[in-house]
Amino acid sequence: MSRPWIDVVYGTRPEAVKCAPLVAELRRRSSARTTVTVTGQHRQMADEVNASFGIAPDVDLDVFRSGASLAETSSAIFAALAHRWAEAAPDAVVVQGDTASAALAAVAAYYAGSRVIHLEAGLRSGDLRSPFPEEGNRRLIAPLASLHLAPTDSAAANLRAEGIAPDEIVVTGNTGIDALRWQRTHPQRFDDPAMEEIANGWERIVLVTVHRRESWDGPLARVVAAVAETVTARSGVVAILPMHPNPRVRREVLSAVGDTDRVILCEPLPYAQFGRLLARAHCVVTDSGGVQEEAPALGVPALVVRDTTERGEGVEAGAARLIGTRREVVAAELATLLDDPAAHARMSRARELYGDGRAAPRAADAIERLLGVARSDALAG
Repeated sequence: MSRPWIDVVYGTRPEAVKCAPLVAELRRRSSARTTVTVTGQHRQMADEVNASFGIAPDVDLDVFRSGASLAETSSAIFAALAHRWAEAAPDAVVVQGDTASAALAAVAAYYAGSRVIHLEAGLRSGDLRSPFPEEGNRRLIAPLASLHLAPTDSAAANLRAEGIAPDEIVVTGNTGIDALRWQRTHPQRFDDPAMEEIANGWERIVLVTVHRRESWDGPLARVVAAVAETVTARSGVVAILPMHPNPRVRREVLSAVGDTDRVILCEPLPYAQFGRLLARAHCVVTDSGGVQEEAPALGVPALVVRDTTERGEGVEAGAARLIGTRREVVAAELATLLDDPAAHARMSRARELYGDGRAAPRAADAIERLLGVARSDALAG
């Protein structure tokens, strides 16, 4: 009997980070043939993550084209995957999260007759327009999936509320926390000596990550301007903002920062370097989903500059605050964390809200059960 074939498909840096622990675990067990297909949605950033975790993709679809619309990118992903699986379809396709790569891979796999496995299933903001298009993408994947690997109990509850059968849902924790723990044991010096000096220095760091599509044309610029205003008014504080590669995001960031030297703009940092900087930060101002998970695990207070979040656990636990994008609110919330030690302390206790670092083994167990294969390392024992 031949081993079943699992194709893990992803294209962006967050997907690469969260798929890496599962790919490593599946390949370690060898109960199935596990391949990796990358779409090229985030070319350089995803390549860097793959290299960090020692993953060499089996197939690179290379569909991304600069300036392409979301619809053009999505249609290219779908067509390339349909061609890849035209002659032989995998037994199962793993997709992660809520990107265009994940949604179109799920549809293409469904059309090819493969079982869809959704890693990080069940996240919901309740608003189809926020985050956009992620909320729509993950709702599109759910009815197509045969196995829903939910990161938290609340994510599993969301799926059950939508009519997903309970026996198709497994709560695993988030593989992003597995990756974070790996990164913490593999610290990396910064490529930029100036960044290394800041990381080893005494100044408090406000780490900023902003890029959401729904924040373009105003909200994003307001957030950056509020951060610049707040850190400039205080000594011993510096903001570091790794700029998203999207040209539109960069234009808004550059226009909002102004001439202050207290906001340091840099290129996207390699995964391990970003994790080191996050752990060093006094707090983080972010619209990123992954950072909302990583910050509480490191005991770093998170100010979430969005109107909704699909990761309510951090807010409920007091490790994150959902503050929107109004300039005066962002400035006031950041000032509180910089000026009030008690407020900072209440948010800075490390918490295992999104996982304990063992999500990948639990996910691999569930996948093996779905495919009806014995766990090879258990047989060897």
